[in-house]
Amino acid sequence: MTKRDIRKGLLVATVLGGAWRSSDFPPVDISQHDLAEVTPLLCSSGVAALAWRRISNTHLRESSSAEVLHQTYRLQSLQTAIQAEQIERVFRMLRTASVDAILAKGWAASAFYTNRDLRPCGDIDIYVRPADFRIAQELFRRPDVTDYLVDLHSDFAEINDRSIQEIFARSVVVQLGQEEIRLLGPEDHLALLCIHLLKHGAWRPLWLCDIAAALESLPVTFDWNVFLGRDRKRTSWIACAVGLAHRLLGARIAQLPLKLEQTEIPEWLIRGVLEQWSSLFPAEHLPIQPAPLMANNLRTGRNIIKGVVERWPDPITATFNLGGQFNNAPRLPYQLADFIALATRYLYHLPAKLQSAR
Repeated sequence: MTKRDIRKGLLVATVLGGAWRSSDFPPVDISQHDLAEVTPLLCSSGVAALAWRRISNTHLRESSSAEVLHQTYRLQSLQTAIQAEQIERVFRMLRTASVDAILAKGWAASAFYTNRDLRPCGDIDIYVRPADFRIAQELFRRPDVTDYLVDLHSDFAEINDRSIQEIFARSVVVQLGQEEIRLLGPEDHLALLCIHLLKHGAWRPLWLCDIAAALESLPVTFDWNVFLGRDRKRTSWIACAVGLAHRLLGARIAQLPLKLEQTEIPEWLIRGVLEQWSSLFPAEHLPIQPAPLMANNLRTGRNIIKGVVERWPDPITATFNLGGQFNNAPRLPYQLADFIALATRYLYHLPAKLQSAR
């Protein structure tokens, strides 16, 4: 990764600083050329509307890039309205089937912003109790809802130090159209967002904007003990995500009851996030088009090194996968161990893959 790539990540962070607020934005000290350079990254990663919000009252407003961002914001506003109707229908289906469910991330996270249209909804993340999972699966296989992008979960993997009973008991209900929508309680939702960010390598700046927006809109009843949880490792991860929101996006955390050292961020982590943000096209981060099977590479003897490079874990994801600490220790051991674990699982299934390739 070159210095130019790091610079692009810094430009993304500059454009998004404070974008979730209604006012009191920090200065946007970039040129029209800089904005043009990162506009494709902003659009492809779902933060175009936030970027438009930031520059709409600056000297950048009249640039061609600003018009692209503005048009994306307008389209996103229409998509938000459409998905709100879909969510209403999803919860009507669940209620009719007597399935109690919780909505998280996406539309639920858009409530942290001064305007819901600033945040793209993406998937409809639905969490149900394990006993209700199969019923919910059957509901979402209906042809009339298969295009709703429902992501169904039977557990809260990111915050599994808390029981499902506790999480449901702390949930809150809001009205959407004619339906009541159950959301995670603010403490559990913010904790889930923090850990989800690190779980996926912090590659998407939208997720860090969610955390920053939530931190600056906490209710007065917010319970910090519930938020930080009972597991020391997860507590350190949560504090790390809070520190990232402060360092990269300028989230205000001075009022938070966290010790300074809890939110200190190692430089390798800052650099790692900026490297991710310098290449924000989803196909490079998510398995939209999985790389060809290594079985083919091994059978033909071609592109083995390329296959290894494509599967080499980034330091943030490797640290998370191995349950590590985000401290100043070298990351190579984590990456090597994570790759070995991945390779071991792959080799275990290799005979079947080779047989299938024939």
